[in-house]
Amino acid sequence: MDGTKPAATSVFDISASALRAERVRLSVIAQNIANANSTTKTAEGTPYRRQKVVFESVLKESKGRDADGLPVGAVRARLATDASPFQRVKRPGDPDADAEGWVTLPNVNVIDEMVELIDASRTYEANLSALRTYHQMLQQTIEMAK
Repeated sequence: MDGTKPAATSVFDISASALRAERVRLSVIAQNIANANSTTKTAEGTPYRRQKVVFESVLKESKGRDADGLPVGAVRARLATDASPFQRVKRPGDPDADAEGWVTLPNVNVIDEMVELIDASRTYEANLSALRTYHQMLQQTIEMAK
């Protein structure tokens, strides 16, 4: 035996990794929406900067798994910071306004985040459906073998 898991376990692991990645994406979207109108400054002295999730496929094979224990073909979610410019609005008298009355706001567009939320939710559902279908196929195979 070479130490790799059977195909069925690998399929479940890969689907589970995709579900975890989409769950991370949903959490990041919720965080972005929650901070969309925040005018408080971060430790760096800037407004909240939008976070995004970057998906990577696990391709390196080390006994069928990478250093994180993910199987080849799995999906890894990595957080990244969106470098797009901050929004600026004219609000004279605002405590966060500069000398000219401009307030710098987070670079979060709530409409874009809602589109991302719908996409992430549907992708999660599709991954879950694929996992259920595979499970049903395995059950039918077992029933046929009896």
